[in-house]
Amino acid sequence: MNDLHLNPKVFDGTPLADIEQIYIRKGFGEGLLKAGERDSSVVGLCADLTESTQMLAFKQKFPERFVEMGVAEQNLASVASGMAASGKLPFITSYAMFSPGRNWEQIRTTICYNDRKVIIAGSHAGVSVGPDGGTHQALEDIAITRVIPNIVVIVPCDTIEARKATLAVALAAKDGGTDAPVYLRLAREKSPVITTEDTPFEIGKAQIFFEPKIQSKDADSGKPNAIPYDLGIVASGALVYKAIKAAQALEKEGIAVKVLNLATIKPIDVDALVKLSDETGALVTVEEHQVHGGVGSAVVECLAANASRPPVVEFVGAQDRFGQSGLPEEVIEHYGMGEGHIIEAAKKALGRKNA
Repeated sequence: MNDLHLNPKVFDGTPLADIEQIYIRKGFGEGLLKAGERDSSVVGLCADLTESTQMLAFKQKFPERFVEMGVAEQNLASVASGMAASGKLPFITSYAMFSPGRNWEQIRTTICYNDRKVIIAGSHAGVSVGPDGGTHQALEDIAITRVIPNIVVIVPCDTIEARKATLAVALAAKDGGTDAPVYLRLAREKSPVITTEDTPFEIGKAQIFFEPKIQSKDADSGKPNAIPYDLGIVASGALVYKAIKAAQALEKEGIAVKVLNLATIKPIDVDALVKLSDETGALVTVEEHQVHGGVGSAVVECLAANASRPPVVEFVGAQDRFGQSGLPEEVIEHYGMGEGHIIEAAKKALGRKNA
């Protein structure tokens, strides 16, 4: 994938321990600071979690443009909407369980109903929050945000993509950004750096992050199939790395798998998904979220409406369960989101496709 200038260590067999790992939320903090330096209308509001959500650097450099709202998430959203109406560009942060979780109605009515450009950064999303437990592990936030009219939903795969996404959403639509409200979903734990400074990012565009060297072949004749790939994996967020590793493992077994990084969940990249569906006939969706209403649901909704022949689909994510305390990787495995689970889902999808 040289055209995307991805991190070569992810693809050359380098052990995970030797690949740089950085908090995805750190990229948000860096992007916010740069956006603030570029645009004096940028303001930051936080619900008593400034350091955890990586808004601290912005607060320290622009104290006159920062408001500590305290543990009052409904006010956080409503005040930001008023500031947007007054010509400011507000970024609001808290844990995703509290914003957009606790203040969903205020986001819906004061921000989105009024079509105010406010960027909602929901940090510590997914079960990889680990020891914080089920009450703090947001597994429903993609579902409750993407259903609201007007809003854009973005789930960066690593810290560099998070910084680029933060800078992009701060721009106006005419400059390659957006004029809509935005939900940025950010994981807590360190995750492998997949992209580089030269990797392109565009709101609403998905990218193939892994393309196998082999192609699909008929099991009996050994000749290439008309459909060039056996399977597509559509992944988002911190699990994109695991999806790539699963695809690499499957390639060693002679299974040709493409991996699509779906960073923008809404608006979804219809063309990329239809193309992947046509090229494979079978998909696995991978997300650190409930499978109901999340990325997988968005993908099948898109393909049901746009694909000429909707594919077989298997879903990797939380299966209608709350989270619980544990070490981040331990909890990921417990809830069936690890590399082995992706491989298992891929083989199940292939079995159904070839039945």
